[in-house]
Order: sequence, then C-alpha cells, then structure tokens
Amino acid sequence: MITSSRNPLVRRLKALSAPKERYQKSSFLLEGSNLLKEALKTSSLPSEIIATPEWIEKHLEIMECLPESVRLHLVSKSVLKASLTTVNPDGVASLLSLDSLPKVNDKADFILALDRLQDPGNLGTLFRTALAAEVEDVWLAMGADPLSQKVLRSSAGAIFHLPFQRLGNSEEDAVNELFTKLKMAKDRGFQIVGTYGPGAHAITRVSPYWEINWSEPTILVLGNEGSGLHPKIQASCTHAVTLPHNVLVESLNVASAAVPLLLERLRAKMTS
Repeated sequence: MITSSRNPLVRRLKALSAPKERYQKSSFLLEGSNLLKEALKTSSLPSEIIATPEWIEKHLEIMECLPESVRLHLVSKSVLKASLTTVNPDGVASLLSLDSLPKVNDKADFILALDRLQDPGNLGTLFRTALAAEVEDVWLAMGADPLSQKVLRSSAGAIFHLPFQRLGNSEEDAVNELFTKLKMAKDRGFQIVGTYGPGAHAITRVSPYWEINWSEPTILVLGNEGSGLHPKIQASCTHAVTLPHNVLVESLNVASAAVPLLLERLRAKMTS
C-alpha cells in the first residue's frame, strides 16, 4: 500500500488537474464513487483504480466486475487526499483514457453550441440538461474545460453519454472555428438559433422560443455569461429567440435559461 505523499503516483494524479497534462497524457481523472459508477454504466472502463482498503471493502461488487487489465493502486487516506482536488475524498479515484469518451456524432441534427462559457458549474449543468433533452453533440468554443472535476461532478456523468468537440486554442481561434462550423451547418440546412435577452437587438427578428420549429435540424447557441454571443457568432444565427421574463431581472443564468429551450424540442415531439 502506498503511504507516502512523495510517491510518483501522487505527482502523476495531481498533474492531471491541468488541461494540458490531460491531453498530453490522453487520460483524465475521476474523483469519487459516483463518477466511477456513471462511467461503468457505459463502455468507459478505467485503466487504473486508486483506492483505500476501506473503500474496496465496501465496494466489492464494483471490483468484481472490473477486468483484470485494470490496474489497482492501494493507497492510504492521506495519500488519496494529497492526490486529488476534492477536499474530502470518499476513498476512490480512477483514470480513464480520452478514447473512452463518446465519439462525435456526424449525423447529429440537434446540437448545442457554447460560445466561451466560463463557469464550470454552468457547463456541467448544461451537459446534464442537454442529455435529458436528447442533444446529440456539444460544440465548445473555449471556456471551461469539460474534463475539470467541477464540470464532471455537476454533469452527474452526462459527459460519458454525450459527445463533445472542443474548438480552438485561443479565444479568437475558437470563435472563428465555431463561426466556420455554423456556416457549414447552415449550408446543410440547419437553423442556427441564438439566444437574446428581452429587448435586445439581433440580426434577425427576436421571437419567443416556442415560435421556433424545433423539429428541424437545429443548433442552439448559448453565449458567454457576461458578454453573451460574440458579434461574429450572432451574425451566423438564422433565428433569434428570447425567454420572456420580468424586467426587474436583467438576465437569467445561462444554465437556467437553457432548460426550457433545450426541452422544447421534446415537448413539441410529444404533442405533435
């Protein structure tokens, strides 16, 4: 059992909190039992399990279903705590390959595009809502890293079921790449639906969200929490929608506003 925080394993796990390290090593870390259980519901098998003896004793059913190829590291509670970002780990962490994530769906006709969304909690919640709404692909123009622990936790495992594409290596590149993808989608017959606050100026007429025909191939574009949609992305939209609300509230949280927008497609299907 590893009992020293100077063990190379600790440094290796701590390094994976940095996005650059995750992509260089082509692996990412799951902290806690809940995320491991969600991963196991899919074909996403961990390559390594890092656990305390106490955790293993309480979760023998999980250990018994893992193939022998999964490497097990027994560690003390103090070593596990030194290795992770979670303040009070529940006894386990696991390593997964980036290749175990869902593959991009080239035939998707309902896509969520996020323009420089910064808050990890918002991003994780949007993944969860998007999965509930049967979104088939997510495009991320920079913003929060989808494989950070805060995003993984708030997504409640949705990231193991919903493909995503991360665009650009800088804000400018990300906006340009998203603009290009939206233009190509528009040429293929997609409607590009941008979101605006009540009374906001848009390239096209702003309509309440329920007036859109959500059954058509659609990309819903949500903007940055502070600045909204980039002007270049606004110009790509074929439709502009708003979520009417009391004028005493200047704007709604992006994750909250997305719920009725994303679920409207399902509601329309159920009532058609």
